[in-house]
Amino acid sequence: MPETGNPVIDRIRRQLFALQDTGYRKFHMKLIPSVHADRIIGVRTPVLRRMAVSVAQEPNISLFLDSLPHFYYEENNLHAFLLERIRSFDDCLSGTERFLPYIDNWATCDMFFPKTFRNYPEKLLCFIKRWICDSQPYTIRYGIGILMRLYLTDLFRPEYPALVASVSSDEYYVLMMQAWYFATALSFQPDAVMPYLETRRFEPWLHNKIIQKAVESHRISQDTKNILKALRIKP
Repeated sequence: MPETGNPVIDRIRRQLFALQDTGYRKFHMKLIPSVHADRIIGVRTPVLRRMAVSVAQEPNISLFLDSLPHFYYEENNLHAFLLERIRSFDDCLSGTERFLPYIDNWATCDMFFPKTFRNYPEKLLCFIKRWICDSQPYTIRYGIGILMRLYLTDLFRPEYPALVASVSSDEYYVLMMQAWYFATALSFQPDAVMPYLETRRFEPWLHNKIIQKAVESHRISQDTKNILKALRIKP
């Protein structure tokens, strides 16, 4: 285990390696190919969340949060879980904005969701729009993911799927999040979202991926699934 000379970071690394599950590491390495194997320790997510609860109380934990970029995948996830525990919206948002450019995989991106964001949807919205228009793929993915979590029911507006549809990217993990967003939105806002498929607004791969995910969903009726299947673009 490499040491940094920072006593807080080195202590956290020792804790992480003490929690290592080598079998889980081998399994998880296959799920996050964008992260080099040398940067994966192998700590299960529930264990990391429990660790975040304990280390959040340490007086010098800010030294860890200020140490970006982190080397280990689990350090990034721990960082995310510590940010989730910040109750102040402004402080949490500031920490999130500083952290987002260093997210380098879909798992860290998707598991990170501060609870305080739910309490300030109007204040959050302008930042979501900025994230979705970012150049960094995981920042884009994160913005779309938050839009999907919080703004598909009472807070929904037709401009939101239009914003997601406007994203032009050939990054696989951005495209997959676009597909996930529209497949989920179909179950909550079908009248607003179905026209995107009926008019073939997307490239064939994304169009068909949205339909695939929607057909796999338990939220969508069989009648709607039959309609979607008929809309598939044949290769």
